[in-house]
Amino acid sequence: MDQPVQFARDIKQLFRDKDRDSMSFAFDLGAHADVSEHAEHILERLREGSMPCDGPWPEPQVDLFERWVKGGKQP
Repeated sequence: MDQPVQFARDIKQLFRDKDRDSMSFAFDLGAHADVSEHAEHILERLREGSMPCDGPWPEPQVDLFERWVKGGKQP
């Protein structure tokens, strides 16, 4: 069985320093609470390819983020 997706182990590292810097005006992509609060919007932007701004994530990364959201946004 797959391990639950966790923010600290699996998700936080997906956001690069430049991603965190570019979104710092709105929320902190390095903080579980902020990413959890905005997770649905982030997922929508990842799915449409408009986040990050310099090019879309590969599909496996988007799928991992979606698994984290659907799995309860574990810390």
